[in-house]
Amino acid sequence: MKVLVIEDEQKIARAVSTGLKQEHMNVEIAEDGPTGYSMAMGDDYDVIILDRMLPGGKDGLEICKDLRKQKLSTPIIMLSAKSQTKDKVAGLNAGADDYMVKPFAFEELLARVRALTRRPKEMPRTCITVGPLTLNMNTYQAERSGKHIRLSRTEYALLAYLMRNAGRVMSKDQIISHVWDFDSTVLPNTVEAYVKYLRDKVDRAFPKERPLIETARGFGYIIHTDESRPR
Repeated sequence: MKVLVIEDEQKIARAVSTGLKQEHMNVEIAEDGPTGYSMAMGDDYDVIILDRMLPGGKDGLEICKDLRKQKLSTPIIMLSAKSQTKDKVAGLNAGADDYMVKPFAFEELLARVRALTRRPKEMPRTCITVGPLTLNMNTYQAERSGKHIRLSRTEYALLAYLMRNAGRVMSKDQIISHVWDFDSTVLPNTVEAYVKYLRDKVDRAFPKERPLIETARGFGYIIHTDESRPR
């Protein structure tokens, strides 16, 4: 899961980022309004956590309104020290999906992030299933045909991304953007290496079953659904 945090208070931004990363999420941070808006429009995020008061001449309300005008449907959680009902209404009317008052408990923020990503959009459910392969989003465990598959943290994140996008070819750049942290140094052959690790565990460990992970040469990688698999 990829999250954009638009927050100018560095202490809050770092705390939120650290907590979400511990939950196996990829987090990027913007510290002012214009940068946050540009990042939100320029990449594909699963959730945006947006502070209401931001420097740079573009506050959270404006950002939220403008993103919705551009038909961006990414769930948005607005953060603010403003706690009156009229302030919450203004945030929600601007297009936010949720509104949290500072200070807040990280556990509550995490619960709200997960609640938003469970809403219909083919986003994370308790389990993702593609054919005989199942990934439990609560326990971070994978199974194929009832047999447990042990995964590293990066292998889990890669498999989750491919399974969420089952039936679609994901390029190496897309995979790097969603699986690795923003400041990580990742080369294309790093993706190839981790795809190989996954194939060893998900496909080659089940020689009597049809391989699930395929290479679209020159484009990227795909986990096929029954509908997307070539006849």
